[in-house]
Amino acid sequence: MPQPLFDLTYANLPDGLYTLYQPEPAPDPKMVFLNNGLAAELSLDQDWLRSEDGLNFLTGQQPGDITPIAMAYSGHQFGGFSPQLGDGRAALIGEILDGDGIRHDIHLKGSGRTPYSRGGDGKAALRAVLKEYVFSESLAALGIPTTRSLAAITTGETVERQKMHPGAIVVRTAQSHIRVGTFQYARLRQDESTLKALADYTLERLYSQINGANPYAQLLTQVIDRQAKLVAKWMSFGFIHGVMNTDNMAISGETIDFGPCAFMEAFRANQVFSSIDRRGRYAWNKQPEMAYWNLTRFAESLLPLLHTDEDKAVAIAETELAKFSTSFSGAFNELMLAKLGLGTDAENAGAFLQATLSLLTTTQTDFTLFYRRLTDSVQTSDNSTFLALFTDPARAKQWLNTFSKQSPNPEIMAVNNPIYIPRFAQVETALEAAENGELSKIKQLLDAIKKPFDEHEAYANLVKPNQQKGIPQQTYCET
Repeated sequence: MPQPLFDLTYANLPDGLYTLYQPEPAPDPKMVFLNNGLAAELSLDQDWLRSEDGLNFLTGQQPGDITPIAMAYSGHQFGGFSPQLGDGRAALIGEILDGDGIRHDIHLKGSGRTPYSRGGDGKAALRAVLKEYVFSESLAALGIPTTRSLAAITTGETVERQKMHPGAIVVRTAQSHIRVGTFQYARLRQDESTLKALADYTLERLYSQINGANPYAQLLTQVIDRQAKLVAKWMSFGFIHGVMNTDNMAISGETIDFGPCAFMEAFRANQVFSSIDRRGRYAWNKQPEMAYWNLTRFAESLLPLLHTDEDKAVAIAETELAKFSTSFSGAFNELMLAKLGLGTDAENAGAFLQATLSLLTTTQTDFTLFYRRLTDSVQTSDNSTFLALFTDPARAKQWLNTFSKQSPNPEIMAVNNPIYIPRFAQVETALEAAENGELSKIKQLLDAIKKPFDEHEAYANLVKPNQQKGIPQQTYCET
């Protein structure tokens, strides 16, 4: 079982953008989950990944010529700027080309202190590792661009957060871990050659289709478009990222860093789950605004490359940023209407979508169940299970009468309205059980969310909201 061909092109950038870093050895590494499907996509030998050499690689102890690195970046965190953040408990340990020639990072979290740890222990608790595994795989199955979880590995240590937890490492992949904060950090150095090197590398790696005049303006355009469409997809499934800081926005347009994230259940447009988001900065309905805010910071970082004349550079940035609203609105309306089995050309489509959101707001109906039971009702011509969602179904019946006249397409609805999402209480229960050595609940949850549109009787317990009392609807970064 020879080791796959890994390299590390990011280390060819100016060394100010990273620090060479040797992850701490795991005393007793054990594979908890290996993502066989993702391994196959990356042409990685599953037997090798499970071998002693594979575990050494996946915990950052690999032999060979590659020296892992901790990436440097800045970040606005809840609006406040931190000039130096960086990988405080993570390492980029390699890159690999998939069968289509697309480069992917192999990046681990939880391997110990780095030069950017800022007093933290650099470790990760098993529950945080498994949470990232569940949510990243759920988003991937829903067709939302995201980092992926390749493996979850226990280290044989314990780490202290609110209490003692088993220590673990999550090994994740992404087309890149370059963030808005990476560009902020490069700009802060006031070294245009470093900024240009980072931008050129990003263009070559992620946006190789860009050519012609002013590629940096085109880079800004493409990143704006990807982020607008990403946030629209999040919202169409009720996903709330929870911590949309600039260091948590990937230039690739992938969802990155799963801390206080969750899927909204009862519909509240201003829903917040994060324990530290006391002012609702990253609520469900604020995510487009915050994406635009972050992209403005990205544009500011690119100004020296957009034009040598600062006023002209600002004008270019403002022109490109103005496109965000159109990109987001177009994507959001299309996705939300698809959930209703309608196209954007349907008569009064926009007004009907607003009426739908108004119904959800007034009734605070479960977001996922609303659309899925509506799908079932269209497929079976039986509205009873849909109307059962409402305490007072009178308004829902009125809405349903209007909806039925729209000629919804049930096939479109079926592929846009999942049955299974990682519901809050179910995730908490599964994580608690996993930390106590019982993996059956987390395995069942993973099996269900990896095929979210396919109904299986064995997963019936995962369809309805968990009414278990005593589990607060609040999430934590757990870093």
